[in-house]
Amino acid sequence: MAKIARVEIFMVDLKPKVRRTDAIQSFESQETPFVRITDADGAVGTGYCYTIGQGGPAIISLLRETLVAQLIGREAEEIGGIWRDLLFSTHATSVGAITSLALAAIDTALWDLRCRRAGLPLWRMLGGAKTSVPMYTTEGGWLHIPTDELVADALAAQAAGFSGSKVKIGRPHLSEDRERLAAVRAAVGPGYEIMVDANQGLNMAEAQRRAAMLETLGIAWFEEPLPADDVAAHARLAAGTSVPVAVGESLYSISQFKDYMVAGGASIVQVDVARIGGITPWIKVAHMAEAHNIPVCPHFLMELHVSLVCAIPNAPWLEYIPQLDSLTATPMRMENGRAYPAETPGLGIDWDEDRLRDARIAGLNFRAG
Repeated sequence: MAKIARVEIFMVDLKPKVRRTDAIQSFESQETPFVRITDADGAVGTGYCYTIGQGGPAIISLLRETLVAQLIGREAEEIGGIWRDLLFSTHATSVGAITSLALAAIDTALWDLRCRRAGLPLWRMLGGAKTSVPMYTTEGGWLHIPTDELVADALAAQAAGFSGSKVKIGRPHLSEDRERLAAVRAAVGPGYEIMVDANQGLNMAEAQRRAAMLETLGIAWFEEPLPADDVAAHARLAAGTSVPVAVGESLYSISQFKDYMVAGGASIVQVDVARIGGITPWIKVAHMAEAHNIPVCPHFLMELHVSLVCAIPNAPWLEYIPQLDSLTATPMRMENGRAYPAETPGLGIDWDEDRLRDARIAGLNFRAG
């Protein structure tokens, strides 16, 4: 083992390559805080998190003013202890998005460091359940996209080997959502999965109406139909439909996932490694879902999640939304609609150091140790 000797934090802002809209927001940018940890032997681990459009500087501030100083001198291998100590040191702001995202940047850096020291890729370190995973694409299903373009994108994804496409719903009237989904289903046939995502934009009455419509189209899952903090409403909706209800991208603690599973409000768990607070809590949620016989289909961050879903047996899908192409030297490996985790030690992300340096936002850099 070796103690943490130096911590560096910085932020970049990633602009989406395509316009991304859903029922409640538009993705103008993706602020991405980074943490880089160096131990006393000179080994280095890099971690990161993200926000959609805003909040990145608040994460950097929490890291700089509160969390980073607690890392210097700690044994880098004691990841679980570090995570718990940092959580309780920010108890007044937990559970919450900013705190969880800051913890995730640190935690993913520590796991990257551990795997690099051990000479193992993350997916093998955490279990090595499978060597690849099927993908579904979200990039062509945004809410503003016309129906003919939805159909064209789904057909192109199907031809490329993808097993499913996600379509955003939440148009002003149910008939509009039905028309868009029916057109995609008619084009791709019954064997291709269609997922839908309401992004918390519906009330109970509208969610129930759409669930009945979705049943007629063989939809794979109904994602975030209601406000994410309403466990009872999701459980009531799930009990009244055959369409699996998917939740998790807007949950920020292990206990929140526990409540959903116990209540029967989550047919599919979409735990996000950044929003849950890192790999340490992510793997606990995944194992808890396995104990409840619930699949894990994580939200976003495909370049990091590919290693996590391949580490566990109950993760049947990876969401395709490219994020890091402008910062990496080697993209995530994809073949015939499947994603493959890297065999190199660490998180499996091949950072391009020149691009990473050039993309840093001035005034949001800090180094301790």
